[in-house]
Amino acid sequence: MRIGMLTEGGYPYLNGDAGLWCDRLVRGLGQHEFDVYALSRGPHQADTGWVDLPPQVVRVRTAPLWKAEDDGVTYGRRARRRFTESYDELASVLCEAVVHEEEPPGSPNASEAPPAAQADRFANALYGLAELARDEGGLVGALRSESAVRALERACHAPGALRTARAARVSDLLAVAAHLARTLRPLSLDWYDDVTGDGSECLGAVDVCHATSGGAAALPGLLARHFHDVPFLLTEYGVRLRTHYLGSGTGDAQARSAGGPSGEAAPAAGTASDIASVRSSAAVQAPAVRALAAAFHNRLAAEVYRQAACVTPGNAHARRWQERCGADRATLRTVYPGMEASRFAEVGDSADTADPHTLVWVGRVEPAKDLVSLLHAFGALRGREPRARLRIVGTAAGAEGRAYLGHCKALAAQLFPDEADGPHAVGHNPVSFEEIGGPEAPTLAEAYAAGAVVVLSSVVEGFPVGLVEAMFCGRATVSTDVGAVVEVIGGTGLVVPPRNPRALAEACVALLRDPERRARLGAAARARALELFTVEQNVAAFHGIYLELVSRAPLRRSVREDARGPRPFAVPAEACLPGSWPAADARVAARITPGRTPGPPPVRGASPVVATEGAR
Repeated sequence: MRIGMLTEGGYPYLNGDAGLWCDRLVRGLGQHEFDVYALSRGPHQADTGWVDLPPQVVRVRTAPLWKAEDDGVTYGRRARRRFTESYDELASVLCEAVVHEEEPPGSPNASEAPPAAQADRFANALYGLAELARDEGGLVGALRSESAVRALERACHAPGALRTARAARVSDLLAVAAHLARTLRPLSLDWYDDVTGDGSECLGAVDVCHATSGGAAALPGLLARHFHDVPFLLTEYGVRLRTHYLGSGTGDAQARSAGGPSGEAAPAAGTASDIASVRSSAAVQAPAVRALAAAFHNRLAAEVYRQAACVTPGNAHARRWQERCGADRATLRTVYPGMEASRFAEVGDSADTADPHTLVWVGRVEPAKDLVSLLHAFGALRGREPRARLRIVGTAAGAEGRAYLGHCKALAAQLFPDEADGPHAVGHNPVSFEEIGGPEAPTLAEAYAAGAVVVLSSVVEGFPVGLVEAMFCGRATVSTDVGAVVEVIGGTGLVVPPRNPRALAEACVALLRDPERRARLGAAARARALELFTVEQNVAAFHGIYLELVSRAPLRRSVREDARGPRPFAVPAEACLPGSWPAADARVAARITPGRTPGPPPVRGASPVVATEGAR
């Protein structure tokens, strides 16, 4: 098969967010071809270069999402009319309040999801702009034109517009127009034909489009689905709509209005750079800008979920968000992130030689990890286990993380003054702050192996990677009940409420005092991690999904006539089964060659295609 992999700020860039799991997936499917279509987020990323690509990556096409050079396209009267109609409709949908079709506004039974009529209008406007860009050769200048700003102004002052939209100023309208122009930049790319002018194939020639995130990365998949009926697969290990709302500080109420589960005020399970970029831009945004941008991302996510043939969340926590944001439950299939287990195999297979009184915390130091509660919990624990020691292993994440790390070190020095065994001995602190690569923790696996119990104290967590690594090492764990922690642990560790130092201390004491229980939980945790969270199971899951999607897709023979090799499912599966099949008539019977399994009658004008080994 040929897979079109769609990324935004990820693979194949060296500093890409999702580069690691994409690289593992591509390398694990060496029997297929991959075309990578990558959107870069900034000049720093575009200048860092790419990772070492395997031979199955046939071509890479990139485009900057952070800038758009003027395409020089001048619209005629008809094209200007088409743009005005589509953009007016888009702006109108964004500015309208979300009202349920069956319930009156403000009803407690009213659904929070956008009604079908508004979803259809948004889709018609979006695809109308895409078709215009395809016909005219670009859309960059039109999206940044005065006509776009005027359309937003008319929509904000139309009857039924959002209250925050009606208060929009000219500067707000300019900011919204710029935001839409940046997000819709993929509509102007030349990725959506069967072939380009130089003869290279594009998204119209792939068998499956696989978007590695929502948002702008999913737009090329939507257009390949719209123009060429290419099956579209979406993977979201962090729900982009949730990242936008809760990372921008718009609050839990607006996140629920976008379709998110009620009662969840934690930032998204997206990457740290996703949330940081949204926060930095939201810091200067007016309420009207935030409201209209949120409405756009809400409608876009609903359309992406509606058109995707399959949506693969990374855990049940993300899956619940996707369902509330409009994803059809029938298309959802949880695929856990694949992690490399081999580097933890030596620790997991060897006997436990860790200090039975040591707790270990490993991760990226930032406020969401709530090390302050961990330090207070350790203070309560030390009253009952005086020999206990806490090792915090990790590096600070950015300026905020460095400030937080300094605060935690000062708190540890205050709570636990240096202690000495005697009047002439050197004092030491029971809490140590270390980094991977130091003398006591040269590797990540040895950091986990240094403690009898691994602790996770986060108040925000998506998929807990550190927890899975500890499970690979066969360590008993104590974790807070956030994100997908309970789903990952599955009964092989202790789980306590977040921001509860007393409960955290009680659980740690229980494991420190019971070595047999620690051993049982550690063995069960390692078995669970090896069964569910390895690279092999992730690759096998996506391989099966690819085959399933291609098996249901029609054969686009006009695209594949000059293909270099055979295409799976070009020959029906029953043609490869042994045995005799009754002929429908004498003409079909005459075509059956003795000693050969009969197949379907040949298609006129089509060259014979031999089924590949994978198709058998």
